[in-house]
Amino acid sequence: MIRAGVRSILDADADVEVVAEASDGREGVDVALSHRPDVVLLDIRMPGMNGLDAAAEIKRAAPGIGVAVLTTFGEEEYVARALSEGADGFLIKTGDPRELLLGVRAVADGGAYLSPKVTRRVLNRMDHDRSMGRLRAREKLSQLTEREREVLALLAAGMSNGEIARRLFLVEGTVKGHVSTILTRLGARNRVEAAILAHEAGVAGSAGGPE
Repeated sequence: MIRAGVRSILDADADVEVVAEASDGREGVDVALSHRPDVVLLDIRMPGMNGLDAAAEIKRAAPGIGVAVLTTFGEEEYVARALSEGADGFLIKTGDPRELLLGVRAVADGGAYLSPKVTRRVLNRMDHDRSMGRLRAREKLSQLTEREREVLALLAAGMSNGEIARRLFLVEGTVKGHVSTILTRLGARNRVEAAILAHEAGVAGSAGGPE
């Protein structure tokens, strides 16, 4: 019933095509690797294999597939583990249906999406000591070039690669290259972790124009 409801919301949007469904985590991994969709939407609680384990396996086998996790639970441990397993989005089932579409679109565009209901909890959990967390984050960001810091700031503001490219007057391929380098230098598994570091360092926001 829940899966049918989610599908009805997605099918109602002309820009979204549901290419497959799965009834459990193991089947979900198999279907995702078979169809290679832009986005896989996983429930945390599924028979056979839970959504967190499925997210990890999908990301290991196909890092280019965007993964969004859907759950009724807002506890920090679920959010933190979902991010550590490589999830690009975290959505709450009790949220507005429009939020589901926003999250799917953001992940499909190569971005990240955290439900507003859990964003603050995630940031708090990542480092309870704000001042020390900011210092450590800034030390990590010191490895980046000025242009990479600009790209990171816009990434953390929720912009997709295309939006960043237009803001900085770059081609999208160049932005993708910058993002890949940023993740490597920061030791971040995905855009969400990089965005959290940017917020902790206080650099999330707007950036300048062309060089």
